Order: sequence, then C-alpha cells, then structure tokens
Amino acid sequence: MGKTDGFLLYQRKSDTVRDIRERIRDREEIHVPLPASERRKQAARCMNCGVPFCQSAIVLNRMTTGCPLHNVIPEWNDAIYRGNDAHALSRLLRMNPFPEFTGRVCPALCELACINGIDSDPVTIQNNEFYLIEYGFSHGLMKPRIPAVRSGKKAAVVGSGPSGLAAADRLNRRGHSVTVFERDREAGGLLMFGIPNMKLDKQVVLRRRHLMEEEGVVFKTGVEVGKDIFLEQLREEYDAVILACGAKQARTPKIEGMENCDAVVYAVRFLSDFLEGAEPAKGKDVVILGGGDTGNDCLASSIRQGASSVTQIEMMKKPPLERQPDNPWPQWPKVLKTDYGQMEAIEVFGRDPCLFEKTITRLIMEEGELKAAEIADVSFENGSLVISEHRDTIPCSLLIIAAGFTGCETELPRSFGIECTERNTVATAPGKYQTNIDGVFTAGDMHRGQSLVVWAIREGMECAKEADQWLMGYTNLL
Repeated sequence: MGKTDGFLLYQRKSDTVRDIRERIRDREEIHVPLPASERRKQAARCMNCGVPFCQSAIVLNRMTTGCPLHNVIPEWNDAIYRGNDAHALSRLLRMNPFPEFTGRVCPALCELACINGIDSDPVTIQNNEFYLIEYGFSHGLMKPRIPAVRSGKKAAVVGSGPSGLAAADRLNRRGHSVTVFERDREAGGLLMFGIPNMKLDKQVVLRRRHLMEEEGVVFKTGVEVGKDIFLEQLREEYDAVILACGAKQARTPKIEGMENCDAVVYAVRFLSDFLEGAEPAKGKDVVILGGGDTGNDCLASSIRQGASSVTQIEMMKKPPLERQPDNPWPQWPKVLKTDYGQMEAIEVFGRDPCLFEKTITRLIMEEGELKAAEIADVSFENGSLVISEHRDTIPCSLLIIAAGFTGCETELPRSFGIECTERNTVATAPGKYQTNIDGVFTAGDMHRGQSLVVWAIREGMECAKEADQWLMGYTNLL
C-alpha cells in the first residue's frame, strides 16, 4: 500500500465528461480522462484491504458484488500511485484481457464492493483501468504477444462478441491455432453493433481485432455457421469448437397494435442503424420501453438524431436517491443513478425522461401513423406483474423496444443436436462449458443468458480453459 492515508486525504474525482450541449452535436466518446497527476491521487485512495471485496465477485443478497474477472485491483492501484504505470498495466492484463472494453462500458461491480463506499465514495477503479490501457496503447506497450510454440491443435470460435474474443485470445496465447467465425461484416458483436460510439468508439474494437490478428488469430467475417458453413465441417477441420453466439432473441412485449405498426423498432437494430448514419428518431416523439443501459443508449442516440421528445418507460420501482437502512453497502445497484443519456435529456428537454412503475398497453394510430402510446401503472404482488386499469397517453411517433433478450437463437444448436435449456440457452453441466457433444463448447450470453460484458469475458476465459484441458489433457490457463 503506497499511501496509507490516501483515502482520508483525497476525495473521489471521476473522469470529466464533455459539455452536454457540445457532445450531443456529434457521436464521439463523452469521457475526458484526468491528467496522470490526478490519477495517482485517485489510486492512492485504494486501501489495500485485508479482504479486497473489489476483486472477490461474491454473491450477497442475490447480487454479485466485486469483479467477476478477479482483477488484482489493489496491486495495480498501488503501482499507479507509485508512478509505475507499465507494471500496473501488466498486473491489470494478467486477469483482464480487454480493459479497454470494461473501462468504458462495465457497470463497475468492483466499485460497488469498494470498502471506501461504506462511509465515503469508492475508489475510481474503472477510470484507473481506462487510464492504464490507454496509456499502454499510446506508449507502445500493447505489442503483439505471439506464442513461441504452437500446439498443433486448431480451435474454431463461432461469434466474436466479448466472450468469443476472450476465448480466442486465451486459446491463441496457449499456442492453439484459432479461427473466429462471425456472420456480421465486422467482429465485435454487441461491442460493435449494440453500443453507441459515445460510450465505445468502434476504432477501439477494431484496434483490438488488429492486435489479435497480429498475434495469430484469424477472423472470418460475413460467414454464418449453419448457412455458409456447417458445424459438421467445423468439427472435421478443428479439434475443438466454441459457440459464443450471444443472446439475440429479443423479448417481445404484449402491446396492442404493435404487430401492425412500422414505427416500432428493436433497440439493437436502432443502434446498429444509427452507427450506419440512419436517423429514424429525427423529429419524432420517441418512447423507449426499457430502463436499462441499452434503453439509455437509445435515449442518447435519439437526442443526437434530433428527436422532438424522449420518454423512457421502466416497470421497476424507482430506487432511492441514497442508501436506506435496509439497503446498506454494498448494495449500490439499488441506489438511483442518472446516466449520461438521461442527463442529456434533462438538459435538452428540461425534464427527467424516466417514468417508473409503468408499462405500455396500447399504441394509438391515426390515419395509419403512430401518434401516441397508452400507458398504465404496474406493481408486483407475490412476484406477479399487476397492471392497473387506469390509463394515460403520451405522445409517441417512434417506439423503441429495449426490453432485453429471452435467450439465444436456438435454431443453430438444436439443428446439430445440441441440447438447450428452457431458458433458451445452450445446456451444460453446472459450472461447465462443454455441450452434450464432445469437443463442442459454449460461452457467454449463449450459455448464461443475457448479462454484462465483464461476465461474457469471464465466461470466454473459463470456456477456453476447459477447451484447453480437452485439447491437451491438462491446462495451465488461469
């Protein structure tokens, strides 16, 4: 521990963000890193706890707190404080293969578990992580790490989202020859097509792909397994196959009139089209069904497209502004937060765009065009959703469905005899990654269901470890 009283001397100071009125005019990343001198003070706030909950990833009250990757956070915070950024970066990369992703889009479960958060503010772990990886790239430290010896084994990874990339990265560094198959035109999965540039610039994803290619990973984009190439062919050509195709089966809400309305779009399609320059929200009264991160991204994207108004509908109860006696540390997720898109909506439209404990019951059309949405209050009684009979209407000429996903697209695994669960995920033994077919593994959202990027990375790493055991008879992967 470099600064024993750092947590007492320095207050938390997060990275700054660009002025709202400036940033809504473009699609560039919104965060502005603090200078290195201030970053060292922030790292000095790390207490090097005897039990570092930040890296523990334990389940408390049915919520995971701490980093699923078991990042050795106190170690690299100490190195940042001492000015040894290169060593700090090496410790960060030991457990996290892609800090440029988690440093931008992760909800920072590590910070939720920081013991400083008991009676003060947690350490800026995510900002420190972001600082380190960008320091590494800008100072030439992120050089290709090419295996000195190849194993002679070949592995195919189907899907190039965070879990597929993590599995490919680990297997390649182990010395196996890895080919990644991706049906979209570019690698990255939701990192590329489901998160807007404001949070994750696409050059960051391409930068990582190019580095992996230099290390020996082969990417075949625009190739759909099950159509352009079949699983049987992969099994014949490769010694192991990993399915990491995500959970792209969108949840379809029951809204009267939705099925005949062409002014309804699902969030991933909306965000993907925005990436290509489309502006379907321009001049529209936009209503977003879903109060999560993706809904917030749709909100921010709508503002940049020139929406006339934006409203975000959330079924859950509005969280408290501060911790309550029955909601102590580390249950930070239960405290209300205003995300970047919501801040922008408040600045632009002068009101909070979020309506809690509501749902949409009906779409109102006039002369074939969507004009309004009928909404109702909701509550949960004994775990069941109860919709009130009272109805209100709000202007709506574009409805964006950001209600999450119900699982993976099961046609591919089922067509090859791979067992799936009732949750529309690929079945494996508990805590394992091999499917019912020898040599075929699965990871990420396709395996665990819709989840966070950091969990997808963890799944990819663990799956690679199990696949390596299959290929070699032992494994030395972490």
